Amino acid sequence: MNKKVILQDLGFKDYKETWDFQETLFKEIVDLKIRNRREAANLETPNHFLFVEHPHVYTLGKSGDMDNLLVDEKMLQKKGAKFYKINRGGDITYHGPGQIVGYPILDLDNFFTDIHKYLRFLEEMVILTLAEYGLKAERSDGETGVWLDVGTPFARKICAMGVRASRWVTMHGFALNVNADLGYFDLMIPCGIRGKSVTSLNMELGKKEVDMDEVKQKLQYHFATLFEAELTKQKTEV
Repeated sequence: MNKKVILQDLGFKDYKETWDFQETLFKEIVDLKIRNRREAANLETPNHFLFVEHPHVYTLGKSGDMDNLLVDEKMLQKKGAKFYKINRGGDITYHGPGQIVGYPILDLDNFFTDIHKYLRFLEEMVILTLAEYGLKAERSDGETGVWLDVGTPFARKICAMGVRASRWVTMHGFALNVNADLGYFDLMIPCGIRGKSVTSLNMELGKKEVDMDEVKQKLQYHFATLFEAELTKQKTEV
């Protein structure tokens, strides 16, 4: 039997507002798991998958190095960007228009209790999606996310990932560059990895713009297949 996952597309939303919404959903699941254990109950925990597109923002994971942000607050304001230190793993990441950000907020007890497998499944979802556009995307040893031309001087990242998990409940997720303005990546050392560039799907395909909704549909399909999940769309609440 497929696991149920509630899908919401939040559209274009401020990062902090979306983060707060993630935290609310995350806490609801964790609190329900604690109640189940305390009361020997068997209440079903929900699973969520959020799609969103953020205004320009840089986020630094809890193990990140502030030096990987190459500009000061004044320059961030000039570029119309915000900055947040957050509670996911990983280093510095950029989010902005033209990027599909996905936040699966899952109770892995409903799927499998293996965070490494979880990350590999998210990567595989993106790899399979990009294959539908004729791109051979890959993993890079020791570097979470999805890359092109791994092991060559032309290696470039197309999708970043960073997650948090507590009591086997996940939050944060992935950011796939579809029609992203790559100039914003020049203001940081992406994920703290020097000497490797970043790319976007439209650039790889030689197109001005790729249909974002089409990419989301492909991501949903591969997510549902890999996680053996049934996605149910829900009206946006945030």
